Amino acid sequence: MRKYSTAVIGGGAAGICAAISSARRGKSAIICEKSPRLGKKILASGDGRCNLLNDNLDATGYNPAARELVASVFSRFGKREISDFFKGLGLEVYSKEGRIFPITNQASSVLQVLEMEIRRLSVPVEYNFDCAGLSFSEGRITVSAKSCQKIECQKVIIAGGGRSYPAFGSDGSTYEIAKSLGHSIITPVPAAVPLVSKDILCQRLQGQRIFATAKSIIDGKAGTQAGGELLFTKYGLSGTCILDISETVSIALNRHHKSMVFASIDMVPFMEKEQLQVELSKRLKRELPAEEMLVGILPNKVSLALKDLFEERDIDAAVKALKSRLFEITGTRGWNEAEFTCGGIGVDEIKPGTMESKLKENVYFAGEILDVNGKRGGYNLGWAWASGLAAGQTY
Repeated sequence: MRKYSTAVIGGGAAGICAAISSARRGKSAIICEKSPRLGKKILASGDGRCNLLNDNLDATGYNPAARELVASVFSRFGKREISDFFKGLGLEVYSKEGRIFPITNQASSVLQVLEMEIRRLSVPVEYNFDCAGLSFSEGRITVSAKSCQKIECQKVIIAGGGRSYPAFGSDGSTYEIAKSLGHSIITPVPAAVPLVSKDILCQRLQGQRIFATAKSIIDGKAGTQAGGELLFTKYGLSGTCILDISETVSIALNRHHKSMVFASIDMVPFMEKEQLQVELSKRLKRELPAEEMLVGILPNKVSLALKDLFEERDIDAAVKALKSRLFEITGTRGWNEAEFTCGGIGVDEIKPGTMESKLKENVYFAGEILDVNGKRGGYNLGWAWASGLAAGQTY
């Protein structure tokens, strides 16, 4: 049986950084990856560009329950330390609207510099290693694969990811390993995911994009609000503003099984209610046809789809529908369309700063397997890098 100081389960962003961090301290480390290659999700991130960080990276960008743990890790490996880490690997980056990308605009550049460092440090990678469980004896840990392979180590770092993009290998299977160690799992739900609605307008406007503001409404209470692109689809709503409010909607639907869940859409956020009312009143006085009432304000396809708003000649009702139309949300799209996982191992079971389990000595966690989820824009990868670097070190 091969023996190492550290075994890392999962070869994604967090796992790779954990192995590098451990090896740089002179520890022998191995990565156990269930798929045939490392970093598949890194390659897919940022539409293939890899939005690896954010200029405003801090704990306030994450779910409230996780902020204390995130802050403890960022105090050691924050935006500056992560930037220096990649700079030291030879990766040049640039910032656009706060989002940090590799200068090449290729996610493959990020993965390549990480793999180069793994090779430099002589960190072996055991591919197609689907972890079945851990066993403990006399201060040693045995990591067993379903294929009967075994690796012995002093310390194990579990960085198996969440459930988003299961085609890339992160199907949530390492949750079961955490549960076998006594850890509790906050029910994982898809986040940054399109929403399902049977509203007729979605079908009428399938494929149409507009700039809008979206707000979640759950049990009659307003929740998260975000502005950006709105995409109407045959199944419902997508686009950046929808992805940014989807977490609270997904939790309500998939974890708490709420039924009164809506997305309130402002289709003309660039005009105040009174301004829109005045403009539409002018057009009504000019006796414009119903299908021309929104020309120059919204795309022609939208204008045609909403012409029924003006057939009753009720401007107040039309303004309300344009500024706060409610779309009933009946579900979310599946894990293959979710950018992130919301949920995972409860953060109160993890030691701040070190990422060690409070329940099992010499077991550490990193990345998306934990109940830590950040905003879109480099926050989730920022957490993966930072938590991996932290978990790879011991005090």
